[in-house]
Amino acid sequence: MSDTIVIIGTGYVGLPAALMLAKAGHDVVGVDINENIVRAINEGVLLIKEEDLQAIMDEPSVKANLRAQSTPCPGDVFIIAVPTPLDPRKKVADLSYVRSAIESILPYLRAGNLIIVESTIPPLTCREVITPMIEEATDLRVGETVYLAHCPERILPGDIFHEIVHNDRIIGGVNVETCEKAADVYRSFVKGEMLLTDDVTAEFAKLMENTYRDINIALANELNAVAETLGIDGQAAIDLANRHPRVNILSPGIGVGGHCIPIDPWFIKEVDPANSNLIFTSRLINDAMPGRIAAKIRRAVRGIAKPRIVALGAAYKPNVEDTRESPAVAIVEILRADGYDVAHYDPLVEGMGYGSLAEVCQGADLVAVLVPHAALMTELDASDAAIRAAMRTPEVVHYQ
Repeated sequence: MSDTIVIIGTGYVGLPAALMLAKAGHDVVGVDINENIVRAINEGVLLIKEEDLQAIMDEPSVKANLRAQSTPCPGDVFIIAVPTPLDPRKKVADLSYVRSAIESILPYLRAGNLIIVESTIPPLTCREVITPMIEEATDLRVGETVYLAHCPERILPGDIFHEIVHNDRIIGGVNVETCEKAADVYRSFVKGEMLLTDDVTAEFAKLMENTYRDINIALANELNAVAETLGIDGQAAIDLANRHPRVNILSPGIGVGGHCIPIDPWFIKEVDPANSNLIFTSRLINDAMPGRIAAKIRRAVRGIAKPRIVALGAAYKPNVEDTRESPAVAIVEILRADGYDVAHYDPLVEGMGYGSLAEVCQGADLVAVLVPHAALMTELDASDAAIRAAMRTPEVVHYQ
């Protein structure tokens, strides 16, 4: 068991890993440039709303083994868990956070250290970006005196605890010795299988997972668009098609959100644009969905003078608080840019709650349900009569 594990980045990926490693008995140091996050961790406050994780943070052994600070320190294992956003103009990976994280640990690296990159990165990043950074700034040699692995995160907002413990983990190392060292770290709390491979395969496999989902969502959205042209119910047609034993078409939606699915496919196109035409087309289809939904909402209020719209749901998917890359947010932004009066609410997102639906729908002409949180749908059903009585034009439309 390693003496000290230093985790750079303590957000949705880094903090759960820090908690599980501390629970397993490691001495864990969480490093974050956000002083509020550092303070919250040291005070035992979980900024991610997950009851299972909060229970772990409250355990005395975790409190004893976990501390946070704003700068790195010497350690035996360094885990990089910082964001890799998409450059919105070039549609390529922005590796500035990864580079900064590696630069921050360079003064503390010593022979025998293991560096694990959990951040999602384009293929060849470990070999062509991170390895040169280490070898040019130190006298260490990757795979010989220091070890570098890519072990992509496996979490699902809303069910982080179960996912991080029970999912299989891909362990991609520059050599077998690196793989075994990294696998030993995760074996301390992961119950899933350790899948050992090389670093490039690990980088690519992670992107393939989310690209597969993006393409299948795009297919559902495109089929639904064709159904609309034909004047039929797209979901009903999909349900019928899915009665075939080897067909499983997903449900159409308002777009794709979160920090993985709408981002990762672009990283594949970045490294091989000639062989990623289907991936590129699927991204275009899903990226266009907020605009298509905004157009439907505009048509729904056509003919109403100065319509007031109430949009419900801001998270990127049901039953989570996470708004990263949310298509619901994009839809509201499009409508507001067009001059529409849109009130936006989400009972799960901090600062977007409400007293009652009947109250916020007072005088509205359209209630657009964008994200069907379970609690929201229950409240909608229970308050349907009161909501419609409060509205100027009693129209409630579900766009998911």
